[in-house]
Amino acid sequence: MNRSLFGGGAEEGETAEALVKLSEIAPGKKGECFALLCDRQRAETRDGKPYYRCQFRDLNRTATAMIWSDSSWFEVCDESWAPGQFFRLRARYTENQYGPQIEIERIREVNDEDKAAGFNPADYLPQSRFDTDRMMQELRGIVEKEIDDAPLQRLVLSILDDHEADIREYPAASRNHHAYRSGFLEHVLSVTKTAVYLGHKYRDYYSEMSPPLSIELIVAGAILHDIGKLIELSAEPHGADYTAPGRLIGHILLGRDMVRDYAKSIPDLKPDTLLRLEHIIVSHQNLPEWGSPVSPHTPEALLVHYADDIDAKFQMMAFALGEKLPDDAEFTSRQNPLRRAIFRGLNASPEDRS
Repeated sequence: MNRSLFGGGAEEGETAEALVKLSEIAPGKKGECFALLCDRQRAETRDGKPYYRCQFRDLNRTATAMIWSDSSWFEVCDESWAPGQFFRLRARYTENQYGPQIEIERIREVNDEDKAAGFNPADYLPQSRFDTDRMMQELRGIVEKEIDDAPLQRLVLSILDDHEADIREYPAASRNHHAYRSGFLEHVLSVTKTAVYLGHKYRDYYSEMSPPLSIELIVAGAILHDIGKLIELSAEPHGADYTAPGRLIGHILLGRDMVRDYAKSIPDLKPDTLLRLEHIIVSHQNLPEWGSPVSPHTPEALLVHYADDIDAKFQMMAFALGEKLPDDAEFTSRQNPLRRAIFRGLNASPEDRS
């Protein structure tokens, strides 16, 4: 086997170089680093020759490697590379109109010996800034405080208990918002807190509304609105992929079905309560083109929809503003899920904007 491809040391005549992070390699420079293969797409040139577009990343940079049919790496890429694998590679980093690029000189999969050199898979997997234990505790606390209806509380807590491991680990989406480890829990807790705030506010504003606004249903709906994503997605090291049920049915109906199944074991749950909860789930994305078969037709569903929508969109905007740009850049790029340039300030330094 070619030692430069799979070996751990330097090529003959070269000295081993210090490991750096992919995100630390300056444009035009070479570096040796660990990276996660997060995407591999096969395509063909106009002449019908196959090639692969591979994306490698660490926590702070994603770069594309073009693996052409005459490349030293094409055969092994075609036969064995797969998203989710970690590699040790030496490459030249460049930036052009197509974005960050790397030209690979040596590459192999990581092995046990790399741990001694500092390799840790957890260092390459984006995750929530917040502690999962505290988030789960806070979410349960909201259920116990705000839901007095015993059957409804039992339904929500049963689902949280049975799926706790996935709730703690899953991203909220395959891309766009909260698409990182524990992003699902972060998003659900944030949506629930916002929905509870709005529920109390509008219940006080419209105290004579009949039937009265139900904080209990708002909490249950906010917590369970995306529960079908635990079936829709499969959490992988390189990010979330869609399962067959996810592609063919979608998280909205999968979530509604999950809630229905749990409700079968809670005979004292009122049919009206279950119907209203199901409606929150199936309407939370509001529009058919966003995935909802119906729009919100209850005040509880309306509040959960907007709490969900603002949480997703605000996270997209906050992350876009975290993009590394020159201090005097007035706008971010349009390369974000919102597809818009976001205003940062009038040629001002960060200190002047505060």
